[in-house]
Amino acid sequence: MKDQPMNISSYTEMYLTRIRVIEANSSKIQMQLKKLRQVRKKDIVKEVNYLTTTINPSRPIPGMTLADSVNLDSLNKYLARLEEKYREIKHHVMIKYIPHVRKTDLDEEKIRALQRRDIAEALNNELRFRHRKTEMVLSAFSTWIKSDMSISFQDFIIQINKTQRLLQGDQNLVEELLEEDPNKAKEAEVLLDYIERFNELFVNGEYESAAVFAVNSPRGILRNVGTMKKFKDVGKIKGKTLPLLLFFEALFTTSRAAKKSVNAHLTLEGIKCGLSENRLDLIIHWVTQQRITFSERAGDVICQYGEQNPCNKSKCLALAQIIYHECGLHKKAVLCLCKQGQIYGAMEYIRQFKEFSYDDLMNIITICPQVELIKCLTSEWKGKPPFLSYCLIVLHFFSIGMKKAGISLLQELDINGKEATEQLMTTDPFCSLADWQELADVCVQNGFCKLSSDIISILTSQEGVSEIPPDGEFNVMEHVFW
Repeated sequence: MKDQPMNISSYTEMYLTRIRVIEANSSKIQMQLKKLRQVRKKDIVKEVNYLTTTINPSRPIPGMTLADSVNLDSLNKYLARLEEKYREIKHHVMIKYIPHVRKTDLDEEKIRALQRRDIAEALNNELRFRHRKTEMVLSAFSTWIKSDMSISFQDFIIQINKTQRLLQGDQNLVEELLEEDPNKAKEAEVLLDYIERFNELFVNGEYESAAVFAVNSPRGILRNVGTMKKFKDVGKIKGKTLPLLLFFEALFTTSRAAKKSVNAHLTLEGIKCGLSENRLDLIIHWVTQQRITFSERAGDVICQYGEQNPCNKSKCLALAQIIYHECGLHKKAVLCLCKQGQIYGAMEYIRQFKEFSYDDLMNIITICPQVELIKCLTSEWKGKPPFLSYCLIVLHFFSIGMKKAGISLLQELDINGKEATEQLMTTDPFCSLADWQELADVCVQNGFCKLSSDIISILTSQEGVSEIPPDGEFNVMEHVFW
């Protein structure tokens, strides 16, 4: 029997009961709060009374013994010390503290003093700037007097300005000299002196000192392509290190200390210079110590050098692999590992980054058709399914004219025997029956009749195998999934 629905009076009675309970609880909580306030108020009154209690005259005087506290002479001495201390405190109050009205007057006086200081400082800077300009003109005039004076003084000044523009793209130097800014003029004067000193070293043939001088220039004004071209124009000097190489050695050595990365163009030129002088040791140092700016072109240049010098090929590939990895060129990094024979390292790299598509992997094995690499890519790797299909790789090699690589794979498959072939076919999720049938035909065409028979035998022995449909879309693994 179902319960009867409650009527309105029952609901009303229930709500009234709840309201009474809530009111009772509220009254109880209010009483508790009231008691707590009373207790806290008593504690505060006790604390105030404790703090405002008067000193008991019968208590011992601090710092005095009982005998001294009843000795009149000792008490007089103690009183004198207290009066002296009181006068000192009163004197400090008069010195350290001033009325609020007096503080306002002092603030206004301070503002006026600061304004006078700013005016005097501006005038001083202007006078110093004029003095430096006068000295610069006087120095230029003295130099002109000491020369043969074959040109006018104005042309002489223009020639000096053109001489300072030995660096490409640095047109701010002369502009700073002409600006009415004392700080910039002083900085420009320092830069001019620095460039003149660099020119002296360069003209005197002190290329090593000039290179060090250039890479340590203020604001890096000599760390650019213009300076590189000056060293490059010198060419080779018999019995001495190439001046251009001296420049790049100094440039890359100080790149981290100067906190200015060398741009990609200068980096590429430096690598080419080092390799042209067969100084692979320098390239190794620059790359491993991250002294240069990594780029794809830099890695390509090092790889080309390795191809031309087989004895250094492994080192060049290792350096290029570092550069490609830092640039995010993962496919080229894997190729470098494969060319070094580090197949398992390449597989770990592929598994780690997971950015390789089917086409990327096919492109890698096309460039580097190593049997060991293909076996790893077409087999399970640490519990993961294969990346590629052995059958499709062989067919791909024959289709693009890489017959030698395809025959090598067929030979490897033939040597391993029928059991290995069956294992490969049953774990290959990519190929259809038509693909394996095509591979069997390729085997017959290239003299691998036994391997062809094994493939046909394995195909016909699979459970659930039926006639291949006209479209050829039939997977060898289909019986496993069903």
